[in-house]
Amino acid sequence: MLKDFFGKRKKYASIPGEEGKIDVPEGLMKKCDGCHKIYYRKEMKKNNYVCPNCGYHHPLSAWERIDSLFDQDTFEEWDKQLVSSNPLAFPGYEQKLEKDRNKTGLNEGVVTGKGLINGQATAFAVMDSRFRMGSLGSVMGEKISRAIENAKMESIPFIIFTASGGARMQEGVLSLMQMAKTSTAIKRFSDAGGLMISVMTHPTTGGVSASFASLGDYNFAEPGALIGFAGRRIIEQTIREKLPADFQTAEFLLKHGQLDEVIHRHDLKNIISTLLAMHQKGGVNK
Repeated sequence: MLKDFFGKRKKYASIPGEEGKIDVPEGLMKKCDGCHKIYYRKEMKKNNYVCPNCGYHHPLSAWERIDSLFDQDTFEEWDKQLVSSNPLAFPGYEQKLEKDRNKTGLNEGVVTGKGLINGQATAFAVMDSRFRMGSLGSVMGEKISRAIENAKMESIPFIIFTASGGARMQEGVLSLMQMAKTSTAIKRFSDAGGLMISVMTHPTTGGVSASFASLGDYNFAEPGALIGFAGRRIIEQTIREKLPADFQTAEFLLKHGQLDEVIHRHDLKNIISTLLAMHQKGGVNK
């Protein structure tokens, strides 16, 4: 009896050694920031980085956005040679710029150019939040302004996708001046009869949301995008009130009249294409 009692030993799970571990290549999997489910990165990419489970819209790089919208091999980049300098001699700024150039393969936090969307020519600017968090600096403002001026000269629409943390602190007042410069370019473009479509993506904040991002003839946003000027905590401390849970989301802004529509990423190309056709001579039946 005692032999039977001591003979029944509890079994424990063994921990595999280093040689028993499965080597998963880095970057193979991606975790959804919304529902935290894990997917193969290829599967997420195929779905345009929208979670198949919860619909969360993950950020796209500038070139991923261009590939998702423009007809193949039709996009022509403008002003690629423009790069930021350090006009205020801000300590460490040049090193940070170089680090972001190496990380993103971009010279600046915005890519501008023109191409065809379902056969329709348009000027385009897309911000990339991986580069200095998409912050607005002198070169970014110059590139966007030039793109708007080119659209005016070529009599084609202008579309911008924004993603930004606001003004670039390392450039001080020079950064803030870009709000006026880009807004003036938009006013001239509008006076000439130009069509501008603005699509705000997560996040669009600070001076960008307070200037060109909100000046489109059509102002759209992707679902769940954070859009605002000051931070939530600062506003709550100032007004001494608790803000709604959905405050500064695209859906909140749509409900309060600041946006024309919140559009799913999968529908963006067709809706933009329809609007471009509507504003051509002869309309959609041209």
